[in-house]
Amino acid sequence: MHKTVVLNVVGLTPSLLKHAPFLSKWVASGQMAAINPVLPAVTCSVQASYLTGKYPQDHGVVANGWYFRDECEVKFWRQSNKLVQGQKIWEAVRALDPSFTCANLFWWYNMYSSVDISVTPRPMYPADGRKIPDIYTQPAQLRFQLQKRLGTFPLFEFWGPKTTIRSTQWIAQAAIAVEEMSSPTLTFVYLPHLDYCLQRVGTEIGAIARDLQEIDAVCQDLIQFYESRSARVIVLSEYGITPVNRAVSLNRVLREHGYLAIREELGRELLDPGASTAFAVADHQIAHIYISD
Repeated sequence: MHKTVVLNVVGLTPSLLKHAPFLSKWVASGQMAAINPVLPAVTCSVQASYLTGKYPQDHGVVANGWYFRDECEVKFWRQSNKLVQGQKIWEAVRALDPSFTCANLFWWYNMYSSVDISVTPRPMYPADGRKIPDIYTQPAQLRFQLQKRLGTFPLFEFWGPKTTIRSTQWIAQAAIAVEEMSSPTLTFVYLPHLDYCLQRVGTEIGAIARDLQEIDAVCQDLIQFYESRSARVIVLSEYGITPVNRAVSLNRVLREHGYLAIREELGRELLDPGASTAFAVADHQIAHIYISD
C-alpha cells in the first residue's frame, strides 16, 4: 500500500494556481483533474463528502452548521465526528489491511474520530469567560508533545480579521512532526490560509499575491518533505471563492411577513428560532429555511 498525503489547500483554483510558482511547476510534472463540488460547496459538507464518498443528504452534514430542532438552537462548527454518517475512507481501508494507519490534521469533525491520530483546534473555556488557544489530539499526549515542540497553536490567527500564515505554518509543522513520530499510511492536512484572505479582500490577484506566495512556500516545504519519504502527495481544494453582487436577505423578508420571532437583549435584537414560524440559516452559498409546522 502506497504512503499517501492529502493537502487540502482551501480556495485554490486553477486561475490562482498559476500565481503559485512551486505548485504550478509541481502540478505540471504530474496530473490535474477537475472536481464538481457538492452542494453546498462549504468546508464541512465538502470535507465530509471527500471522506465518505457520499452526498450531504446521505452523510448528514448539510452545511457548516444547522438548526438542531430538539434543542431549538442554531449551531455552527460542531466538532464531533459522530455527526458525519457513513463509513469513512480510513475505516474502509483498515478493513482491507489491518496494518493501515491514518492521521487527520485539522480537517473538520475530527474529535472522537476513528482515525489513529487526530489534531484539531479546541480552545479552553475557563469559568471566567476567557477563550484560551489550545488543541485536541488523539492520542491525548500528542497535544503536549506538539505544543512543546511548536508552541501554542495560534488560534486567533486561524480564522477572522487577524488571520495570518502562522496558523497554517503551525499545522504544516505539526504534520511533519506526526510523520516523523508515527509515519501514518494516509495523512490528511488542512491548510486554510487562502480561505479567509479571499473572503476578506476578494479574488483580485494584486490583493492576494502575498497570500499566494505564503501558501505556495508552505506547500513546497510539505511536498518536498513527504516526497523525500516516498509518499504520494495529492493537493486538492474544497471550493473556489467568487464575487457576490445580488445577495438576498432572507430573514428580513421573513420578518416583514411576520414569520420571524425576535428577542431583545441589552438593547439588541436576536433571532429566537424556537419561537419563529419560519427562519433562514444562511451559510455562504445557500440557506436552509426551517419551518415550525
